[in-house]
Amino acid sequence: MMSKRMKVSLLTGAVLGVFCIIGALVRFGFQMEVYLLFALWYNRLLMGLVIGLPWLHTGIPKLLGRGAVLGLIVSFAYYSSTGFIDIVSFLAGIAYGMIIEYVAFRFGSERTDSD
Repeated sequence: MMSKRMKVSLLTGAVLGVFCIIGALVRFGFQMEVYLLFALWYNRLLMGLVIGLPWLHTGIPKLLGRGAVLGLIVSFAYYSSTGFIDIVSFLAGIAYGMIIEYVAFRFGSERTDSD
């Protein structure tokens, strides 16, 4: 069974992937190949998968740092596939990693009020 954290992370990654597609289309004058748009969306979904793994619970500063590092690592795959051209998507991946991690922390916790 999939954990609540994983579900929240995957959903957040998928939604942020749509925002990335819209941003990329605007930046490149709606002249971007469909396979690159799909790869960008898939990259964000993969980021949600990686961040949704059962990591140790930690405080917000370390949590956001972990999200940034994981976002950087996952986003590098897409960035390198563009020939190191789409720096905006690469940098957005760092911020999106932090967002996914925070949303997973905030809404994906399976802890009870007694924790």
